[in-house]
Formats: sequence, structure tokens, C-alpha cells
Amino acid sequence: MGNRSRKSFGSFIVIWIGEWVSSIGSGLTAFALGVYVYQLTQTAESVALLSLCAFLPAILLGPAGGVLADRFDRRLMMLIGDVCSAFGLVFILAVMVLGEPSLWQIYVGITFSSVFASLLEPAYKASISDLLTEDQFAKASGLMQLAASSKYLLSPLIAGFLLRIMDIKAILLIDILTFLITVLALLAVKKNLKAEPSAPARQSFAEDLKIGWQIVGSSRGVMQLTALLSLVTFFIGFLQTLFTPLLLPFTDAQTLGTIESISAVGMLAGSFIIGIFRIKGKYFTILTASLGGAGFFFAMVGVTTNVYWITGAGFLFFAALPFVNASADVLIRTNIANEAQGRAWGLIGLLSQLGYVAAYVLAGVLADDVFNPLLIEGGRLASSVGQVIGTGEGRGTGLLILISGMLLMLTALLIPGLQSIRRLEDHHYRK
Repeated sequence: MGNRSRKSFGSFIVIWIGEWVSSIGSGLTAFALGVYVYQLTQTAESVALLSLCAFLPAILLGPAGGVLADRFDRRLMMLIGDVCSAFGLVFILAVMVLGEPSLWQIYVGITFSSVFASLLEPAYKASISDLLTEDQFAKASGLMQLAASSKYLLSPLIAGFLLRIMDIKAILLIDILTFLITVLALLAVKKNLKAEPSAPARQSFAEDLKIGWQIVGSSRGVMQLTALLSLVTFFIGFLQTLFTPLLLPFTDAQTLGTIESISAVGMLAGSFIIGIFRIKGKYFTILTASLGGAGFFFAMVGVTTNVYWITGAGFLFFAALPFVNASADVLIRTNIANEAQGRAWGLIGLLSQLGYVAAYVLAGVLADDVFNPLLIEGGRLASSVGQVIGTGEGRGTGLLILISGMLLMLTALLIPGLQSIRRLEDHHYRK
């Protein structure tokens, strides 16, 4: 009864607003630094390395962050993660104020920030179980995705405007200030967040990691769902990587930015629907249908050079993703004990987001060296497949996207046969 009395959707909303503001700030920095580094070097490789520095540490250290989220005060972990992440940006800002920074200084600052962000994410996700009841989990998941997707929709538009009226140092300062808002939000609800450690402090760190792996690995359904989430991130990473080489051969950069922004609205729309209209039951069915729909619309992005068609397909692809994530989130969350949520989500975050890493490594190589040569004039598929989806620069990339979407649809068709995932929902109803 005492635990239920601490449940508060209002407290979650306060934290969510803080993280939403922080997410927008992080997106501002990511966009502005990407532009800055490219203008400094004129190479895509330097921008890719910047993305890698921002992405990999938080993924690889996620399991460690999950252990800490279960062993220590989750509100403290979130505060430390936010404050120390800001220090990385302060370092970059300082070297910019003193003069033109070297690339390695920017990479060091971003890596430092990402390392401490690894403390934040598992504690943030685990705190949902502290603050909410089970019937609020899906709604919370939709809102969390809404906040996370803002960095891909709102931040580029805002940063593009701000770079016209201020320099990158001012944008970094704005991002640093957003961390203060997050800290204030956490302090405002600290009484409702778990203060006592969940895991015995006498256990070694390695033992905690091992137990976390055992918790996740003990459920075949959870492992299969995690693999599905990794597949989803793989295809999102494919689209992120290939959108530019797909579109720029027949359109301009401004149109590319518009298409990306409208497509990102799809994720906001899907998350908004979940946040407003509570999903009740049939998570297995929703997972299967939304994953199949995502695969279909992903494939449709690659079949034509019509920008309106691509924009619509991109929008619907991203609109389907929150339903995949929310249904998988509830099925996993309700099958893991609250005291193990941090360790579990740290490992699940690592495994599921490895799809991004694989996509960043493979997408460019497959497009440039395998698929594009097939659909240039005189290519092996120019007279067959090329008659349907077109030939020339970038159409091999379209074929790669088309095939990828078809594989995602095939995956969705196989899900009904995975009884271990279906049993996760049966366990949810028995609780």
C-alpha cells in the first residue's frame, strides 16, 4: 500500500518535461556540431566519427548504468548523469572561447558527455516502475518516445534558425542551460523517486552484470523481443544513413531537410496517439501489426523518386514505430521484477541499439559497392528491376531500402509463431 501511494503520473510528467527539454537541447548541439565539423573539414568521415563518439559510449556503458540504477538511488544517478554530461559541453565551449578547437577536443568533450549519459538512461527507464502503475506503462512509453523523437524533428529546425542569428557557442550554452531545467525537475519530485538501493551493495559489480544478464536471458520471450528491437534500430539506422544518398541525386538539400522533418513528425504523431489514447491489452497483436506496417512503408520509401510518395511513406514508417516500441516495452517491463529493472534495461538498451552500429557500418558499403552498381546505366539489374524503380545514381540505394523493408515485413509474419513472446502477454494478464 505504501509503494502504491508513491505512484504519481504527475511526478512522471515533471521528469518527462525536464528530459524533453534536455533532449531538444542535445539535438541542437548534435545538429550544430555536425555542421561545424563538416564546415571545418569538408569530410563526411569526420561527421561520422562525431556521431560515433556521441553514440557508442552510452550504448556500451548502458549495462553498467543499469547496475548502478539498481544498486543506488535512481534520482541520484539521473542527477549525476545530467550534471556531468553538461561538463563535456562546457569543455567544448571553453576551448571554443579560447580559440578554434581541434577536432580531438570536440570528440573528447562529446565522448565525456556520452559516458555520463549512460548513467541517465537506465535510471530514467527504471524510474517509470517506481512512479507509475502497470496500466500507465504504455502511455508513459509513448510520451518518452515523443520526447526522444523531438531531437530529430524540432531540434534541426530550431538549430537551423538559430545558426542564422548566433554562433555555435551560443547554442552550446543553450544546451548547457537545458540541463539545469532537468536537474530542477528531478529535485522537484525527489520524494516520489526510489531512494534506497535495490540490489545488495555487497555484490561485486561483475556479479550484478551477470545477474542482469541472467534476468534478461532467463526469459526466451524477452530475448526474442530484444532481438526484434535490435532489428528495428537496424532499419532506422539504415534510413538515417541512406536518406541523403537516396534523395540528393534528384533533389536539393532544402527539400531533403523538409522530407526528413515531415517523416519525423510521424514518430511524434504515433507517440502522441499512444500518450492520449491508452493501449489496453493485445500488445502481441499490436506488435505484429505495427512491425508489419513499418516494414511495408519502409519498402515504399525505395520504390520511386517521387518526393511526395517518399515523404508519405517515411511519415507512416515512423508513425508505426512507437506502437512497436510501446507494445514491446510493456511486454518486457511487466515480466521483469522492479528491483531488477535498471540492470535489465541497461542490457536491453545495449543489445537493442547494436542495430544502429551495424547499420552505420553496413549501409554505406552495401549501397555504394553492391546495390548502386546494379542499377546504373548498363548495370546487371538496369533492364529488369530498373524498369520498375528507375536507374541512375541513388536507385541502387532505393533497391536496398526496398529489400530491407520486405525483410522487415517477413519478420513480422514470423512473429505469430513465436510462442515465447505470446506467453509474455499471458503472464502480463495473470499478474
